[in-house]
Amino acid sequence: MNQRSNNTSRRTFIKAAGAAAFVANVPMIMADDKPAEKNPIVGEGEYKYECIHGWAKVPEGMRFGNTHMVQEDAQGRIFIHHTGAPDSVFIFDPDGKFIKSWGKEWCPGAHGMQMRREGNEEFLYLATTGQHKVVKTNLYGEQVFVLEYPKDAKNAKGEPCYKDTESQKNGKTVKSMAQDRYSPTNIAFAPNGDFYVADGYGSNYIHQYNIKGEYIRTWGGGGNKDGQLSCPHGIFTDTRDTANPKILVADRSNERLQYFTLTGEHIATIKPAGEPNPYRAPCHFDQRGDVLVCPGLHGRVSILDKDNKVLAILGDNTDPKTRGNNGAKPEQRKPGVFCAPHGSTFDRAGNIYVTEWVSDGRVIKLRHVA
Repeated sequence: MNQRSNNTSRRTFIKAAGAAAFVANVPMIMADDKPAEKNPIVGEGEYKYECIHGWAKVPEGMRFGNTHMVQEDAQGRIFIHHTGAPDSVFIFDPDGKFIKSWGKEWCPGAHGMQMRREGNEEFLYLATTGQHKVVKTNLYGEQVFVLEYPKDAKNAKGEPCYKDTESQKNGKTVKSMAQDRYSPTNIAFAPNGDFYVADGYGSNYIHQYNIKGEYIRTWGGGGNKDGQLSCPHGIFTDTRDTANPKILVADRSNERLQYFTLTGEHIATIKPAGEPNPYRAPCHFDQRGDVLVCPGLHGRVSILDKDNKVLAILGDNTDPKTRGNNGAKPEQRKPGVFCAPHGSTFDRAGNIYVTEWVSDGRVIKLRHVA
């Protein structure tokens, strides 16, 4: 989610990216990013887009890993959070020209990334699944704070959400540390400055903090009942009803969306009847006016109306061998068809950038044409 204008299981797939030396700042097009002979058009009605493959010009000696999230700053620069090398944040101009990079220390488990203006400055909030942390930085990569797992968090029964445990396996005592049960996937921002962290790959909780990073409360927990979550992968503050902002959660493994108040009370569960589910393993959201864009890990990006009904489906993948497949090879990927959409954001012109969960990275710019 980017709040500029409105203020398969992957749980075990946490791959540490190795470091590579920067050779020369000479643009090259990576294998998966070869431009199509003719850019395909996807969508329908008001929501038609030209798919620009090969948009991101990655310099020689640098590489994408799993491209997880994308954001646009006030200057129109595009930030990509990924697990490649040598850094976890690559920055491009709107035409895909590489500007700079930073964040080598966050490459292992680089995942969620959200941007917010606070006063006169913009900040990034990173969710690093492999390191079990949430990190706040400025746009130069300088750290403001780093949050470990919330030690004070308690579930609905008043029990600690995270604690050290011991079990017996093959006659040996196996210890599990509390922090290993916490693996944050993304962040959302409240109008009052609070922020929320989704523990999507850990213990299925939502944690709320104030702007200083001080813990406030927790809700959720594993399950499929209303208010319970199974891989709350994405989290977003829906402000389309300006008088009543709500927390929207991409409850991915339950194939549904859930709404909560800003203090965690359950409001609604949205799971359309029939198959295939239109959200196709929803990962996250971004908002432009009265519509949301929702990337679905299993091969589609959806445009949703104010009631979260599908207005248009972009790049639908009908091939079960490649949709949601992190290992889909470049030659298996088709122009205008998504494999594993993971993050997306609108830019100021109404174009959409989509990042895909494929091991060598895939970033596609959707230029709005209708």
